[in-house]
Amino acid sequence: MTTKQVIVITDGDEYARNTIDYLAKLIGGTALVQFADNPTTSSASDVIKAIQQANENPVYVLIDDAGVSGIGLGEEVLLALESDPGITIIGAVAVAAHTKNLEWSRVSFSIDQEGNVIGNGVDKEGIAIPEIGRINGDTVYLLDQLDLPVVIAIGDIGKMNGHDDISKGSPITRKAIELILEREGIRGEK
Repeated sequence: MTTKQVIVITDGDEYARNTIDYLAKLIGGTALVQFADNPTTSSASDVIKAIQQANENPVYVLIDDAGVSGIGLGEEVLLALESDPGITIIGAVAVAAHTKNLEWSRVSFSIDQEGNVIGNGVDKEGIAIPEIGRINGDTVYLLDQLDLPVVIAIGDIGKMNGHDDISKGSPITRKAIELILEREGIRGEK
């Protein structure tokens, strides 16, 4: 059995869906945007089934718990992916939120709204925050408990005061995905 390589995106709103769908067509991979929602409403078994049927790596999985604390469906999907032997999570794009110190995660690094790779965390607009190596956000705290090879923090996908707009090619989100792929040495493997 071939292992499916998954990139987790911790956002599921319309902007995130459109951006990831657009970038998957440019970069390669399979975007499971049909399961993206804010909050996540799909079951882990449905998402895993779709991952197994995906034609191209990486598979982009969007999870979102819309600011609800505790274990929601988004976190349940993430836990199921982590424990499935046929799936390897090669990285995560952790999206910052306005929540303050309720849910947070350590991150490998961040990309600010100007496209700079930085050691500090970022806020929802992609502006550096004083925290080094961590961000506040929805769903992200669970990333901290998993052994993921790379977690990249960015601001709100497709937004960041227009810096990540799809009309500009969503450069911040694209850079985060490309850095994960570069570290894993894959690009559109079948």
